[in-house]
Amino acid sequence: MKILLTGGTGFIGRRLMSHLRTHHQVSVLSRSPTKVYQRLGHDIEALLSLDELDNLDQFDAVINLAGEPIADKRWSPAQKERICQSRWQLTAQLVDKLKAGSAPPKVMISGSAVGFYGRQGDTLVDEDSRPHPEFSHEVCARWEQQALAAQSEQTRVCLIRLGMVLGAEGGALKKMVPGYRFGLGGPIGSGKQYMSWIHIEDVVNLILFLLEHEECHGAFNATAPEPVTNEQFSRCLAQVLGKPHFARIPAWSMKLLFGEMAQLLLNGQRVMPVRLQQAGFHFRYPSLDKALKETLSAMLKT
Repeated sequence: MKILLTGGTGFIGRRLMSHLRTHHQVSVLSRSPTKVYQRLGHDIEALLSLDELDNLDQFDAVINLAGEPIADKRWSPAQKERICQSRWQLTAQLVDKLKAGSAPPKVMISGSAVGFYGRQGDTLVDEDSRPHPEFSHEVCARWEQQALAAQSEQTRVCLIRLGMVLGAEGGALKKMVPGYRFGLGGPIGSGKQYMSWIHIEDVVNLILFLLEHEECHGAFNATAPEPVTNEQFSRCLAQVLGKPHFARIPAWSMKLLFGEMAQLLLNGQRVMPVRLQQAGFHFRYPSLDKALKETLSAMLKT
């Protein structure tokens, strides 16, 4: 299979590439070909711009994972614009190129996030749940709408609404671990907000699953089947590290430090991967304890 991948040098993209490259021919779209070669190897074709292509007929599949990290910086107006345009603009360009051809890719798998649902309290959330309107929902809703424009009799579109991804190479956990190792880790705010998480190996496996299963289309919650509260996550992380668990980060300090972006940490979603499970996908890491032990063990080796 010939695949066009965006976001190939990112946290998920690099792990995905280690699986794709042995069975498929992959072209990576990146503004920095040097970064592609450094992180992925010189055997990978790097595309600097979609302008190099008249259409996407040469590809069997498109996997779109690119986007400015949503929780890395305070949400200034400029940062909000970067978050939006890094998703919307590229996705719109991909769809335009896809529709310009006569034999387009058979599948487009496009990123999204559980932020689509907005704050949901402790309500169980599936793919049909009604979202709460706020910035994270607005970003994801338009992102998904643009991707779905590629859908036709020739092309199916799968949307993956990612939860917090656990992996040794990056993501939120890598930033959290140092504080816990010093015994300073603890729940944020009330700790009652739910965290929907997924191990990076399951993210890769579900992308491969969606590539191969032609009956799959539409939105899929990319989260483990056991969401936990922030308190439970924090306690489990401390236990796996063998560290005390008594500190607590007050909500006001998060709001002072991160402003509006703090809502991602103080409000949550209890998301279930209903459509993935109905499709027959099996999680390698369904429980948080097992996922954290594997991830933290891998961190020690890096």
